[in-house]
Amino acid sequence: MPRPRAPGAAERGPAPERGRIAARSGAIGSALEFYDFFIYTQAAAIVFPEFFFSPTDPAQAIIASLGTFGVGYVARPIGAFVLGGLGDRVGRRFTLILTMALMGAATFAVGLLPGYDRIGIAAPLLLVLCRLVQGFAVAGEISGSSTLIIEQTPLGVRGSRASVTLQGAQIGQIFGALVFIPLSALLPREAFRAWGWRLPFLLSALLIVVGFSVRLRTVESRTADAPAVPPIRRVLTQSPGTVLRVFAMSLTNIVPVTATVFGASLATQQAYGIGWPASVYLWIPVLGNCVAVLVIPVAARLSDRLGRRPLIIGGALSSGAFSFLYLWAITQGILWLTICLALLMWGTLYQGYNAVFPAFFPEQFPASTRVTGMAIGQNIGTAASSLMAMVFAALCPPGTRQAVIVLVIGAMTLGITGLAALAAALSPETSRVPGPQLGRHGAAPLDEQEYARLRAAAPALPRRSGHRGNAGIGPRSSHQQHQQERAS
Repeated sequence: MPRPRAPGAAERGPAPERGRIAARSGAIGSALEFYDFFIYTQAAAIVFPEFFFSPTDPAQAIIASLGTFGVGYVARPIGAFVLGGLGDRVGRRFTLILTMALMGAATFAVGLLPGYDRIGIAAPLLLVLCRLVQGFAVAGEISGSSTLIIEQTPLGVRGSRASVTLQGAQIGQIFGALVFIPLSALLPREAFRAWGWRLPFLLSALLIVVGFSVRLRTVESRTADAPAVPPIRRVLTQSPGTVLRVFAMSLTNIVPVTATVFGASLATQQAYGIGWPASVYLWIPVLGNCVAVLVIPVAARLSDRLGRRPLIIGGALSSGAFSFLYLWAITQGILWLTICLALLMWGTLYQGYNAVFPAFFPEQFPASTRVTGMAIGQNIGTAASSLMAMVFAALCPPGTRQAVIVLVIGAMTLGITGLAALAAALSPETSRVPGPQLGRHGAAPLDEQEYARLRAAAPALPRRSGHRGNAGIGPRSSHQQHQQERAS
C-alpha cells in the first residue's frame, strides 16, 4: 500500500492532469462495465426465458428470468459493503481495477454457459452465479469513479465532470444494444436464440483489456488517514440519515426498470399479446441512451449553476409521471408513440436525476467514508428498485388486462419516484460547498458571487492544452488557478 498522504491533500489542490485522467477513466470504465451489465438486461428480457428455463410454463419463465436480472442487484449491497470499504481504506484506484476484472470475467462466463435443454436446472443456477458476480463488481464502479473525479476537480465544475461517469454508462448501454440489434435482425430466430446472443458476452473480454489500459493510468486521490474505525461502521454510526436519503433517492432507478426491463418483456414476449420483434424494440434503449448522452452534460452544468436538488426532484417526479403514458402506448401497440415517450420519460426527464447523482451522492459524505457511504446507499436503493421488475411481472403476468397493467405499474413507478424526490428535498445542497467541508454538519457554502466567479474561471469539462502543465485548464491566469484551488 502506498504511504498515506496528509488528510485533505487531494482536495487542497487537484492537479489538472490528474483530473483529466480521472474523468477519462470514469467515462471509459463505466462504459465498459455497463456494457457488460446492460447486455445481460437485454438478454434476460428477450432470450433467457426460453434458453435457461423450462419451456413448459412461459409466464413462470419470464418471471424467473427477470428474477435473475434482479439477483444481480441483490449482490450489489454486498459489493457496496466490501468494495466501498476497500475504496476508503486501500484506495479508489485499486477498487476500480478490481471491479473491472470481476465484471469482465463474469460476463465472459455467461457467454459460455449451456442451456436448460443440456444441463437442466444447473443452467439457471450457473446463470445466477455469474449475475451475482456482476452485481458484486458493479457496486464499486460509480461510487469509486465519481469519488475519484470530484476529489480531483475544482469547485464549480464538480457536477459537470462527475457526470461523465453516467455519460460513459449510457454509451456502454448504447453499444450493448447496437451489438444485439444486427444479431437479432440478421440471424434466423433459431440461430440467434441458440448461439447468436453469446457473441456480445464473449466480446467483453476484448473491451476489458482496453479499460485496463486507461484505468491503470489513474492517480490515487484518497485522503488515507488510516481510520481506526472501519469505514462501514463509521458511516453507519455517524451518517445513518445521509445513507438513508441516498438510498431513497436511488429508488429513482425504477424509471429505467419500468422502461427497459418490464417494458421490454411487455412489448416483446408473445405471452403478453403484443409481440414486437426484439430487433424493433431494441431501438428504444438505443435512441433513449443517445438522447441521454446529449442531455446529461446539460443537466450536470445546470446542477453546477442552479444546485443539485432542483434537478433531482424535477427529474424524479416528471419521469415517474410519464410512465403511465409510456406503458399505455406499449399496450396499444403504437410504436412511434412508445419511442417518443421513451425519449421524453427516460432519455430526457430521468436524466435530471441520472446526471446529477454522481456528484451529489459523494458530496454528502466526508472523504474518509465517501466511497462507502455512497456505495451502500446507492446500491441498496438501486437493488430495491431493480427487483421491482420481478414484482411487476408477478403482479401483472401475461393475461392481465392491459388497463390494469398501465394503472398498477404506472402508480407504483410514480409513488417510488415521489419518495425519491422527498429524500432529495431533505438533503443538504452541496454545489457551492468547498471540498474540505463536504460531508460536515453545518458546512458553509460559498457566496453566490464568489462561486459564480470561480465557475467562470473553470472549464465545464477537461480538455487538452498545448502546455501539459495546464492540461484541462484552458486560458486561465495563474492567479485564477490559485484562487480556484484555494476554494476547492
